[in-house]
Amino acid sequence: MYLCSQIINTKQDMEVISIERSTYEELLTSFNSFVIKMKEMASRGNDKGLDDWLDNQDVCQMLNISPRALQTLRDNGTLAYSQINRKVYYKPEDVEGILHVVIEREKDRKMHNLKTSCL
Repeated sequence: MYLCSQIINTKQDMEVISIERSTYEELLTSFNSFVIKMKEMASRGNDKGLDDWLDNQDVCQMLNISPRALQTLRDNGTLAYSQINRKVYYKPEDVEGILHVVIEREKDRKMHNLKTSCL
């Protein structure tokens, strides 16, 4: 009974609004322009899909580092990333950009290990 009375009230609350034809056509033109822009934006978004992005496993393999080392690179701001839900993604150019940093750190670590083993 409650649902029926709610539907009846909705029908009674309906109003008819009259506008001039020119105003309606202007509104329609603006709306169509908006729809076209939204479709263009959506298609650009589809072109930049996640196919080009790298996930944690890809980056660890590329840089030959552990997941914890990768976490450190994210935490200290060395490597930019994007997160969708709980999954982390990286731009390939960002990963390539820090390759020299990772190589230098690895060299420093090896030199430190060499010095401590010689003592």
